[in-house]
Amino acid sequence: MHASPDPSLTQSDSVAEEPVKASLPEYVYARLREDIFEMRLLPGDQVTETEVAAYFKVSRTPVREALQRLQSDGLMQGYVRGGWEVVPMDFKRFADLYELRQLIEVHAVTRLCASPEAGKRSIDMAQINALKADWCVPPEQRLTDGRAVAALDECFHQTLVRATGNQEMASAFDRLTDRIRIVRRLDFVYGDCVGSTYEEHAAILAQIDARAGDEAVRLITDHIAGSHAEVNQITLHRLHSARASAATERLPYVTVRVMRSF
Repeated sequence: MHASPDPSLTQSDSVAEEPVKASLPEYVYARLREDIFEMRLLPGDQVTETEVAAYFKVSRTPVREALQRLQSDGLMQGYVRGGWEVVPMDFKRFADLYELRQLIEVHAVTRLCASPEAGKRSIDMAQINALKADWCVPPEQRLTDGRAVAALDECFHQTLVRATGNQEMASAFDRLTDRIRIVRRLDFVYGDCVGSTYEEHAAILAQIDARAGDEAVRLITDHIAGSHAEVNQITLHRLHSARASAATERLPYVTVRVMRSF
C-alpha cells in the first residue's frame, strides 16, 4: 500500500486556476509552496498580499493565512506593510537540520533493534513490517514518479521514528521533515536516487528485522549523509539555473526580484 503523495509534490502548473472555495488558505498555500519548491519563486523574491490575492482571485485574508503558514514552514518572512520575502537559501541551516535528522534516526533504529526488554516504551513493529509492502518489492513493482517516491520516502523515515513509541520525538521529527522538504525532494524529482532508495530502505528494514543494531546504524547514517551530499549539489545547480533565467521569467505576483548570490 503506497502512501498518498503530498498534493504540492504532484502539482506542476504555475498558472492560477479557479480555487476550491471550501479551503482558500490551503489552496493558496499549496500553490505558493509549489512555486517555491519549483524555484519559480526564488530566494529573495518579494510579494505583497494584494498582488498575490489578485493573481489567485481571492481576498487578502486567505493569502495572509497562507503566507503565515509558509512563514511557520521557514519558507517566507514578512518585511514591511504587508510585504513578504522568500527566505534566502541557508546551506548552514540545512546542514544543521540534517545533523539533527541523523541524530534522531540513529536513535530510532537503535531503539528498534534493541531487545524487547530494553526500555519501557512499546515498540510498534507492526508499523515497521507494514513498510515492507512499499519497499521490499521487485523492481517492476517500484514507483517511478519522483514526486510520489519523495512522499513515500518521507513516510518511511517518519514511521521509523514513530514506531519507537516516543510521540514527542515523532512530533519534532515531523516538524524537521517539513523544514527540509524544499531541498530533500529535489533528489527525487531532479536526481537519480529512486532505485538506490528502494535498495537502501529494504536493507535497513532487514537489519531492523535481524536486530542488528550496529549495521542498521551504519546503513541509516550512510543513507542520510549520501542524501544530504546529493541534495546540496542539486540545489546549487537548480538555483544557478533559475538565476540564469530570472531576468526574463518572473511570476506576475512577484513585485521585486533581488538577484542574490546563492
